[in-house]
Amino acid sequence: MRIGDLAASSGLTTRTIRYYEQAGLLPVPPRTPGGYRDYPERTTRRLAFIREAQGSGLTLAEIRSVLALRDAGTSPCEHVTTLVDRHLADIDRRLAELRATRAALNALAERASATDPADCTDADICRIFAGSENGRHGPRSL
Repeated sequence: MRIGDLAASSGLTTRTIRYYEQAGLLPVPPRTPGGYRDYPERTTRRLAFIREAQGSGLTLAEIRSVLALRDAGTSPCEHVTTLVDRHLADIDRRLAELRATRAALNALAERASATDPADCTDADICRIFAGSENGRHGPRSL
């Protein structure tokens, strides 16, 4: 199958397919006598796998590692499970960080609604970030 046909059947561009080939995600296809790439039919399934894995958050390097295991005749299921677990833990960590940032922003929004700009002095950069009445400082980082 020529690259244009593969692109049409996979929903990818020919440029993306060439990139995946250069990145080691696709084996180098044989060439026709005229010099055109001649991809085997199974390449469509491989591209669908790559798209699904990318859509699930796996990096191209991680996808390459899964494909390398499969190409070597080994089932990649255990490796994929480890990758998925790692990504889930990362998402949980990022969600916790986002919840903390949201709480800090809500506190700033409350402080902003109670701040009268007329009370600001030249010594203040912004009273909203100046901390509360008990001397505490505002959120560490946003």
